[in-house]
Amino acid sequence: MGDAVIKSIAGAWPGTAVAALRYAIGAIGLGTLLFLKEGRKGFALPMPKVQLLRGFSVALATICFFSAIFLMPLADATAIGFTSPMITVIFSAIFLNERTRATKWLAIVIAFGGVLLIMRPNVAELGWVALLPLVAAMCMALVMMGNRVVAGAGSPLLMQFLVASVAMPFILSAAFIGHFSGVPALHIGVPDWTIIARCMLVAVTASCAHWLIFMATTRASAAEIAPMTYVQLLIAIGLGIILFGDWPDLTSLAGAGIIIASGLILWRGSR
Repeated sequence: MGDAVIKSIAGAWPGTAVAALRYAIGAIGLGTLLFLKEGRKGFALPMPKVQLLRGFSVALATICFFSAIFLMPLADATAIGFTSPMITVIFSAIFLNERTRATKWLAIVIAFGGVLLIMRPNVAELGWVALLPLVAAMCMALVMMGNRVVAGAGSPLLMQFLVASVAMPFILSAAFIGHFSGVPALHIGVPDWTIIARCMLVAVTASCAHWLIFMATTRASAAEIAPMTYVQLLIAIGLGIILFGDWPDLTSLAGAGIIIASGLILWRGSR
């Protein structure tokens, strides 16, 4: 739902500015909650280099994905974003030396077949800018790796605050560069109050969503929870049709179905 709200801002304000405002609101809100719950001692910076990786990756992922949903059908961008678990498997094998079974490699190959199906018409229409959601998925895979490394180094609230606050300088820099680049689409004017309200709504819903996922993982395994996230794709398709008139073609639906199937194969192999 938050992605649909972001897409509704397309053309009214640059994606970099939307990302900056969304994370500024999120960082302030999470910082306030952290202070009320844990006091000054709650503000720590464990593993600074990993926190820098998490923040930079989230910043780049957010800018790329927000730009993608401004330019592409919501369902297509969301479907390509679901390759993040498969990319995480690849990165884990390369950088963390984690053993990967043949089933996982099969799921990865199938998933990227689905991505190619979805991207084919978008690349033809938009050019290489259609790669934006794939870059966002790769960045989120780096975030997942970072999350594994810092797990247990602080409270979940601290980890949420750190990723938002560390991402802020990168996103603000991108917004600043875009504003002075001379590109009209990146010029940051004074936003309408409805844009501020929508960014606030997205900041709240995204923070609540992250917290709900964390609470779920304390009660069940990540492998059991992962398939539930595919509801997001169904909602993205529905909202895309209702709000923006983006009817997915059979090729896009087939690609999305293949990505979901690969995710279920990955989930089944991890049980």
